[in-house]
Amino acid sequence: MGISSNAPYLLRAARGEVLDRPPVWMMRQAGRYMKAYRDLREKYPSFRDRSEIPEVAIEVSLQPWKAFQPDGVILFSDIVTPLPGLGIDMDIAEGKGPIIDSPIRTQEQVDQLRPLDPEASLPFIKTILQALRQEVGDKSTVLGFVGAPWTLAAYAVEGKGSKTYSIIKNMAFSDPKVLHQLLEKLSSAIATYVRYQIDCGAQVVQMFDSWAGQLSPQDYETFALPYQQKVFQQVKETHPDTPLILLVSGSAGLLERMALSGADVITVDWTVDMADARSRLGKHVKVQGNLDPGVLFGSHEFIRDRVLDTVRKAGNWGHILNLGHGVLPETPEENVAFFFETAKQINSLAIKG
Repeated sequence: MGISSNAPYLLRAARGEVLDRPPVWMMRQAGRYMKAYRDLREKYPSFRDRSEIPEVAIEVSLQPWKAFQPDGVILFSDIVTPLPGLGIDMDIAEGKGPIIDSPIRTQEQVDQLRPLDPEASLPFIKTILQALRQEVGDKSTVLGFVGAPWTLAAYAVEGKGSKTYSIIKNMAFSDPKVLHQLLEKLSSAIATYVRYQIDCGAQVVQMFDSWAGQLSPQDYETFALPYQQKVFQQVKETHPDTPLILLVSGSAGLLERMALSGADVITVDWTVDMADARSRLGKHVKVQGNLDPGVLFGSHEFIRDRVLDTVRKAGNWGHILNLGHGVLPETPEENVAFFFETAKQINSLAIKG
């Protein structure tokens, strides 16, 4: 499938074109560091309202677009959003994250989970994505947003976020059969959900396996990687032209394994040097991220130096400029603006060192 040169930058980079500058967006670019978002939160205190009432979610998704014109506009959502559609009730507590009242701990609970029907359980996603596509046109790339099987399983089994993941690791290491069945069901649901997002207008989809970095490499190969592969393979069967991005938090020790997932782009965090990441992943793998979100607390000169360092090390092919994780809540808005301005002024052919 040919791609026209008026396609947005991020889509072109994710498909492997050589560009004069890397496309740029930020994870959590819609959020607490922006006054516009905090004002809206006063009016809609429930996160689920903000992410599931279409006109509110559209407004939140577009706040950074209107302020900074990033090359990627991501659906404002949460990784647990599809869980109620499978029969796992949840809520999202402000500042605490997802809470699941009846965590999945037994074979019987896994058996009761139903297949995901996004048209029925997530109709707001279509409204939001279609509106985002219409709003940004060819000027930016609309990104979809899903959680990966292991991370969704961790929430479903733990019942909330965790520092130790001892409940799901107990299941993984003492009763893996139940966990593997849960991961199977989640893989099918997420693949369905990714396809639905693409059909509704997402041009690139990022899958967050936020908690897979809590696994040892051998356990990552057992409980995370095979299910990432299942999702990506199923999506590629029906939507081969849509680039897919994988993020794993704390992934420096897992990069080579992440490259086996089937993702088109691997997100790199700041615990690994970008040049090392490039050589470890190999020339054919595209990359995203790498900047420590804390850099945005530095001076403009410091921010510029770090941006240029990452771009120089990444080279002029297959690189999407981003933070290694989400923008931090107290980040000065003017520093976020400066980050985007700097990125857009880069000529990556000129600075290739």
